[in-house]
Amino acid sequence: MESFFSSILKEAPLDVPASKRATYLRNIKLLTKNTGRLFIFPGDQRVEHLNDDFYGPNIPRDDADPEHLFRIAASSRIGAFASQMGLIARYGKTYPKIPYIIKLNSKTNIVADGLQDPYSSSWYDVREVQEFAKNSKLNILGVGYTVYIGSSFESAMLREAAQIVYQAHQVGLPVILWMYPRGKSVTNKFDPHVIAGAVNVGSALGADFVKVNRPHGVSGEEAYAEIISAAGRRTGVIFAGGEAMSVDDLLSSVYLHVHRFGAAGAALGRNIHQHPLKEAIGLANAIAAIVYEGQAPEAARRALIKN
Repeated sequence: MESFFSSILKEAPLDVPASKRATYLRNIKLLTKNTGRLFIFPGDQRVEHLNDDFYGPNIPRDDADPEHLFRIAASSRIGAFASQMGLIARYGKTYPKIPYIIKLNSKTNIVADGLQDPYSSSWYDVREVQEFAKNSKLNILGVGYTVYIGSSFESAMLREAAQIVYQAHQVGLPVILWMYPRGKSVTNKFDPHVIAGAVNVGSALGADFVKVNRPHGVSGEEAYAEIISAAGRRTGVIFAGGEAMSVDDLLSSVYLHVHRFGAAGAALGRNIHQHPLKEAIGLANAIAAIVYEGQAPEAARRALIKN
């Protein structure tokens, strides 16, 4: 039986029309460097986390400027830079070769989950992404959308996500769904059983890749096995980077998730961009070597120090 990593490079889902199959497979191959694994560098936190991740103690001054993200993305081997279309429209002319994922929805963190269950509606639709890609001539390789499973507003987000997946596939665009259990009914959003349930929903929505948080309070392969097996062989699971960690811990974590537990890649934001530019580029390239080439953390670390 074929693995996800080989099958996704050859097979388009049935909601991709025959006329768009080549476009879809081309975008998948470009996103994954022809490996079936995806390394996302997310920049949507400029909205999601406001300025918390970009200004403060132990954060380099470089990071206060949105262009820092584009400089990193343009000079490293990421699979794609995911951000809102407005930000990409402002900087894309200067950085036309970056592979982009348009993040279709975002919300700030001002209203705490304890005050109101989260709801994040789409800012744009797939038709507008198509128009932007055509007019800008940028490398728009996919779209992303967040669903808050367990929110009292989940039905609205589920419908919107389903429509986005269908419409994106109709034009040959892969879809990454951020699937986050949130809301007053969710007692532990980091429970592996709950996260596996979110993966189930992402698969049912037809996502190509599902991005989830790493489980907390567990160790070993069993918790990750439940999460990754929930996706089956037709949807890839990507773990978010989470809290800040040392370079050694970060590289080891990525290797463990991808090459031992079977994740389909990684999504890392603050653990990359909260470094001066040269260090951030080197770190992104080290992660790319682990994700795409299976390089061991020690070798990636040595290359990072050497550069």
